[in-house]
Amino acid sequence: MQFLPREAQRLAWTRAALDDPNARLSSASADASFRSYWRCQSNSRSLIVMDAPPDREDIRPWIGVARRLVEAGLHAPLVLASDAELGFVLMSDLGVRTYLPELDHEHVDALYGDALDALFRIQETADCSGLPHYDENRLIAEMELMPEWFLQRHLGHTPECEEWDVIEVAFRALVDSAEIQPQVFVHRDFHSRNLMVTSANNPGIIDFQDAVRGPITYDLVSLLRDCYIEWPEARMYAWVDGYHARLVAAGLTDVDAGTFRRSFDLMGLQRHLKVLGIFCRLWYRDGKAGYLNDLPLVWKYTREVGKRYPETAPLIALIERAIGDRDITLPLA
Repeated sequence: MQFLPREAQRLAWTRAALDDPNARLSSASADASFRSYWRCQSNSRSLIVMDAPPDREDIRPWIGVARRLVEAGLHAPLVLASDAELGFVLMSDLGVRTYLPELDHEHVDALYGDALDALFRIQETADCSGLPHYDENRLIAEMELMPEWFLQRHLGHTPECEEWDVIEVAFRALVDSAEIQPQVFVHRDFHSRNLMVTSANNPGIIDFQDAVRGPITYDLVSLLRDCYIEWPEARMYAWVDGYHARLVAAGLTDVDAGTFRRSFDLMGLQRHLKVLGIFCRLWYRDGKAGYLNDLPLVWKYTREVGKRYPETAPLIALIERAIGDRDITLPLA
């Protein structure tokens, strides 16, 4: 099978796994990595095949995290068959209704209510033993994507020595804030494109293979300061404060609401600096231009939050100078 073209390999593996020579595949979605997803029709059933080329992706972390989530009572896909050497997973189908297009002012409280319930269950019960630690090296490596891909590659701005000092001071403050938080199971992309609206046990949860043990505010800020949709700040902080109260009642944190908000803000800043770099890398390295259109919201979060804190305000000023009057949705010529 390894000598077949990938498309033929994928179909042959799926038919063998299902013992169904008539199983059909159609494109379901692709994501920001090298994985692709295919909807399988077999004997009146709808299933999903994940295709992760083994020279690019390793499906074993995905399978391990899926098992942890299911064991914790979350609605993650059930793995029906897998082959790590070929890079295929056959799983249950969570449907086509992602959160993003269904989030509006009428439905957001109910949908986010379900998502926050799921997140609380993850943080309270999901096993994070043996997961990689979201440590200093990992946090800094992520943020370094911003000067490499956003400042230098996208904006054409190479920082001077004193500007690198500004960057390093801000990064140090964000790492320190992350490390003093309670460390829990972290999905790492818990947002509206990775949550599925389902009729039972909502939401369905996908794209969790990069899970780590890390700061308790990380997934919360991924959801509430979503890179693809924005909510009024007062409404967002009401969700934050309500979630904080639940964590305190459960003994998962003992900080006051103001301290928790600060941790939430700085965790979001770490994430959004990373995303500024990732969205640019997706275009310049991988040819995926659509993410450039999402840069303005990510930069808005970064600028507004970063200016509030003396540890990070100089970094925001540096980035503002680099941007100038540029339209950041346009690639560097």
